[in-house]
Amino acid sequence: MKISPREMAVLALFTLVCFAAGGLGSYWTAGSVNTWYPLLRKPVWNPPNWLFGPVWSALYLAMAVAGWLVWRKAGWRDGRLALGLFAAQLILNTLWSFLFFGMQSPLAGLVDILVLWLLIAAAGLALGRIVPAAGWLFAPYWAWVSYAVTLNFAVWWLNR
Repeated sequence: MKISPREMAVLALFTLVCFAAGGLGSYWTAGSVNTWYPLLRKPVWNPPNWLFGPVWSALYLAMAVAGWLVWRKAGWRDGRLALGLFAAQLILNTLWSFLFFGMQSPLAGLVDILVLWLLIAAAGLALGRIVPAAGWLFAPYWAWVSYAVTLNFAVWWLNR
């Protein structure tokens, strides 16, 4: 499979956008992860803080490749629905960090992450209809956010 310079540039763009979303989320997270978050009651199955960086890095890279694969096959116009869902879920993904950590509101984060969970499923299905591998690249992301929904719910419940 030969990749043109234009295709490489678009892959770099998808990667940059996904990691920029993650970076913005990290900006809001950093202010609370060592101050407010440790004071919250959490379930015993709460993962260690060091795990989030590597997991999210892998997930953002998988998202970028999925979006790029769909763009590569369908383009911006024919991939409009799938790529629109891709963008919408990425916005809600970033917004979650602001709501949960920035505003220090597990309830607002829970509302966001429930909608995000649905959008990830819809985006994964839409991407997968165009390029099956792109849909499968969203599966680990959806699984991780499924876990994150339960964690967010537990944190809200234990601290209400």
